[in-house]
Amino acid sequence: MSLSVEERKVLAEDWCLKGKGKLDQVIVHVGCTSLKDAQELARHAAQIGVDGISVIAPSFFKPQNAAELRSFLQEVAAAAPNVPFYYYHLPAFTGVNVTARDVLEGIETFIPSYRGVKFTGFDLTDMGQCVSCSRPDWVVLYGMDEQLLAGLVLGVDGAVGSTYNYVGRHMNELITAFENNNLIQARKIQFKLQELITFATKLGFNVGVNKRLMAELSGLHLGPPRLPLTPCAAVLAENLTEKFHSLFPSEQ
Repeated sequence: MSLSVEERKVLAEDWCLKGKGKLDQVIVHVGCTSLKDAQELARHAAQIGVDGISVIAPSFFKPQNAAELRSFLQEVAAAAPNVPFYYYHLPAFTGVNVTARDVLEGIETFIPSYRGVKFTGFDLTDMGQCVSCSRPDWVVLYGMDEQLLAGLVLGVDGAVGSTYNYVGRHMNELITAFENNNLIQARKIQFKLQELITFATKLGFNVGVNKRLMAELSGLHLGPPRLPLTPCAAVLAENLTEKFHSLFPSEQ
């Protein structure tokens, strides 16, 4: 969201190029505060052959109810009508406190290309209702890393999370344990991630911290955050890296 429209186009093009033959899907987020910018990014995404587009609610002039938000999503989706469309639900960042279930009410009528929702929120009742109302060809992806196991129990189809850039292997182990009905092992892994995130939150967990951990733990050097966010301090990175290795010693 801190990138210009042109920067986002370049980034999307590079993901499509580098991901070809390596990634099952490339889904590009095209949401913007400006409807026109979002439509431009949606058209561009269609032109470069993405597998899907997603849109977050605008966060300055906010939709006041589900109908207003659906209308905004509909206008963006219409700019790329043949591309699978996903609603990105993130009320903690957008300040749009409209339940996802209300947004999805009759959404196939408004957006025929709708294929799913990325649900990033602690309201498990709302998320469960999204799962309950989904058609077989729709997906619900969960975005709360510290509650993945709860999402799996409620029937989510997958997950998208920032910490998975460095704990992805362990989360795959959690999913496998769940699928094998080994809830004791699944809970053990989930509790470790919860402890890491709780520890990080007390120290100041943000994008800068996540990017530093990606570099330290996974070798993903993606540069510093953009102002007003600031880079992670070295001492903070050291503390978090030490905590990570204490929880997941096999990574050392």
